[in-house]
Amino acid sequence: MKYHNIIYILIILLYNSCIPTSENNSERPIVSIGDWVLTDRHLQMSLPAEMTSDDSVALAEDYIGRWIRTRLFLYQAEINLAPEERNIQELLDEYRTSLLVHLYQQKMLEDKHQPIVSEAEIEEYYRLMLDNFKLQENIVRGVFLVVNKNAPNQDDLIKLLKNKSSDDLVSIDAYAFQYGHIYDQFIEEWIPFSKINLALDRPLINETTFLRRNDFYHTSDSLYNYYFAKYDYRLSGEASPLSYVKDRIEAILLNKKRIEFISKLGEDLYEEAIQNKIVHFH
Repeated sequence: MKYHNIIYILIILLYNSCIPTSENNSERPIVSIGDWVLTDRHLQMSLPAEMTSDDSVALAEDYIGRWIRTRLFLYQAEINLAPEERNIQELLDEYRTSLLVHLYQQKMLEDKHQPIVSEAEIEEYYRLMLDNFKLQENIVRGVFLVVNKNAPNQDDLIKLLKNKSSDDLVSIDAYAFQYGHIYDQFIEEWIPFSKINLALDRPLINETTFLRRNDFYHTSDSLYNYYFAKYDYRLSGEASPLSYVKDRIEAILLNKKRIEFISKLGEDLYEEAIQNKIVHFH
């Protein structure tokens, strides 16, 4: 956009923002294409209220450029498309219908539908659909800790990690709080092993072989010692533990109940309309 146009836009924005609203009712054209006109009022309404002068100019220039390109496309469409191609009223009616129906359904879901998925339902779905919950990656439960090589009592820390006793977790937590550079305790939950592997000084090439052969792993670089205590693991291709896919199953069942609610709502509306003679068959 030319420099004098930028200055003009800035003058419009600054002038309109400094005068009372009652005195700012006139709409001065900025640019027009055929019968379409972009006015200063329309431009100002389309821009954020709180802006610096530089921001105002940049955003106004961008908006005007997009407005011009959109209208040029529309102008060419009006010229080059056949009458039947330009007749989009049916499409607009269908879109409006779909949008209003969707908005009403969502309102009914919010106002009338509060589904609860029980543990029994989750377990039943998991049992029936187990083949659909194969792991796509290796997962583990355990403890991962990175500490400075100069941290004290690391021989004792190794014993605690190897013991895998729940009573020792308090001591491990306390040690990690004081000396840990990275600490992740995931004994009660499953996580992808790739998360641990990427945090090692030298990522392992064969995760599967490593997990099968190692319950405890220790490596180091010039600054840190890396400790991993494996409590349990599952390999890619095996069935996912229920706890690992529980949230996913709950989301599936909730969506299923929403669909059932909408279907039942439609049936009820139909029956009510028939009884009240709102629907007339000819």
